[in-house]
Amino acid sequence: MSGVVTVDLHPVFRSDRDIDNAVRSALFRAAGQRATLVEIIPGKGAGTLKKRVLGLLRQPHMRKLYRKVEVDPKNEGRILIHL
Repeated sequence: MSGVVTVDLHPVFRSDRDIDNAVRSALFRAAGQRATLVEIIPGKGAGTLKKRVLGLLRQPHMRKLYRKVEVDPKNEGRILIHL
């Protein structure tokens, strides 16, 4: 898909640093490819990973990189970042 960059966080869920790096690099990769959407997949689970990602995205230096963030209304285990 040309307009979407997808990142599955299941392989790195134990490391906060790896999570941060995966999300940040996905945003930079999407901007470089002129993608319009980044899809982060933290999974459904207890929601800890999703909260971690949403907290990261709320930081001022990260907010400059995107227009809008939403949890997919059809799938709670997916975060959509609109560029």
